[in-house]
Amino acid sequence: MTRAGFVALIGEPNAGKSTLLNRMVGAKVSIVTHKVQTTRARIRGVAMHGDAQVVFVDTPGLFRPRRRLDRAMVAAAWGGAADADVVLLLVEAHRGLTDGVKEILSALDERVAGRPVALAINKIDKVKAESLLALTSELNEAHAFEKTFMISAERGYGTEDLMEWLAAKMPEGPFLYPEDQLADLPLRMIAAEMTREKLTLRLHQELPYELTVETESWEERKDGSARVDQIVYVARDGHKGIVLGGGGETIKAVSKAAREELQEFLGRKVHLFLTVKVRPNWLDEAERYSEMGLDFKDGGA
Repeated sequence: MTRAGFVALIGEPNAGKSTLLNRMVGAKVSIVTHKVQTTRARIRGVAMHGDAQVVFVDTPGLFRPRRRLDRAMVAAAWGGAADADVVLLLVEAHRGLTDGVKEILSALDERVAGRPVALAINKIDKVKAESLLALTSELNEAHAFEKTFMISAERGYGTEDLMEWLAAKMPEGPFLYPEDQLADLPLRMIAAEMTREKLTLRLHQELPYELTVETESWEERKDGSARVDQIVYVARDGHKGIVLGGGGETIKAVSKAAREELQEFLGRKVHLFLTVKVRPNWLDEAERYSEMGLDFKDGGA
């Protein structure tokens, strides 16, 4: 008898959803940075646990949207939760019951009616035990969670118990993906996400949300290597100079870091070429949203 199903990870930006997904899958599938709102599309990571296949859906963080891209991301997050077999809400232990968490809790019954919802209090290493118990009580009074877990996604504390419980909650049925598959994102999108992560880390506060990366072409070579050409779209001429850096230093460093990570992920040689293009209205172009795995219509006011 096998089990297989979907677990949607929801929470505020930076709650640790991507870190938890990567921990559960055992490989780096989702973009993880110190920036908030870095996950844009719904990213699925596939984890095997005994006779169960658990497909984690890492959704964009839930926050109050202001722009079209924000609205499309929030719609993708709630859509991922509504389609899942189990919903797992991540709350940061040291931030507690914030206004953002309260908004998510108030929307849960309407958005995921009938779905089992569990609570994972993350980053427990950042608080004392007594405040953790108080927060657990406060959150469970606000919503009747089926189960509460205290974890550190980064360090792995409590994640085995969480995985055990989630695997048992999956419906009986055949596996949804091959057992050795880590993610259902196309390689082109995974490669683009890796480059975007390196840009986000490198540029810090300068323009994390004003750029996007697309894989323009992917050529398999006879020697087993791959040539990957990507375009970095920025919104303004001034941004292009920031991305390139003096003497092209920034883009070279980003390209090197992204290439090395992609080579490790694929287990073979990669030739990565990046081009920076100014596209003032990319945030309002349907094609850019499709490349990110988002629905352009969801961004409508």
